[in-house]
Amino acid sequence: MIPLAIMLFKSVVVLAFLAVTTMFLVYLERKVSAHFQVRYGPMRVGWHGSLQLIADALKLLMKEDIIPKMADKWVFLTAPVLVFVSAYLAYLVIPFSPFLVVKDLNVGVLYVLGVTSLTVLAILMAGWSSNNKYALLGGLRAVAQIISYEIPLILSIIPVIMLAGSLSLSRIVEAQHTFPFILLQPLGFLLYLLSATAEVNRTPFDIPEAESELVAGYNIEYSGMRFVMFFFAEYLNMFTVCALAATLFLGGWQGPLLPAPVWFFLKTYFLVLVLMWMRWTLPRLRIDQLMDFCWKGLLPLSLVNLILSALWMVFYG
Repeated sequence: MIPLAIMLFKSVVVLAFLAVTTMFLVYLERKVSAHFQVRYGPMRVGWHGSLQLIADALKLLMKEDIIPKMADKWVFLTAPVLVFVSAYLAYLVIPFSPFLVVKDLNVGVLYVLGVTSLTVLAILMAGWSSNNKYALLGGLRAVAQIISYEIPLILSIIPVIMLAGSLSLSRIVEAQHTFPFILLQPLGFLLYLLSATAEVNRTPFDIPEAESELVAGYNIEYSGMRFVMFFFAEYLNMFTVCALAATLFLGGWQGPLLPAPVWFFLKTYFLVLVLMWMRWTLPRLRIDQLMDFCWKGLLPLSLVNLILSALWMVFYG
């Protein structure tokens, strides 16, 4: 009974942390965009734009929650809940420190890949149930993109699992006590980062939400708090892929002098800033360019990296 109570307490703490983290990420992205593109709102609404986030939150809270008349109601209502839950569940196994983890599963990598894959189902549900051709096109684009880029993403993670000899995220971090795996897997890290960027629909891979073509994509018919849940999940997923990259390639909580959680968040937020930098610098790809880049670029490279890693393990491991 006591271990269950401790696990529930940790889960509540993680949920509260993620709520605060999402708000901070929204504020941080507004500040980054303001500096990159000279935007006035995030710089002048309140001290250093601190009131811009509050204004946006009030706007969304006051919006009417509309359900289209011809929509598949229960699927329409379930989609934002599913996308939010799948984004949250990944944090049950991500280790912030040796002791700050809700549950250290021995198949932690498979668990994260499994629960985050539910996002595909939620996006397809949202696009199809809206009974809107633009929402459906956005949903189908998102599904094609996420499923395609998930293949090189998984292939880039397999060499790390081979080096650590475990699927547990905590064991993978502990295996990097001498040096981070990025030194052995620089190509794998680059492949993971590019694939993960496409997985979470960030620019230059944000085709599913191409406003100029699809009028906001799969979530066009959502308003109010249901839209917020998609928005919340998008930023959580971005933080998830960065936290996973820090865990798999950068040594997780490992580091000198500073406390373990500080190292983890320093590495994770550095990668978050890289993704934001990419978003406000690079142009959006066309859908054909996006798919070609995956199947003709990232996939062959990830297979080559996997084969070379396996050969290295056989002869020098």
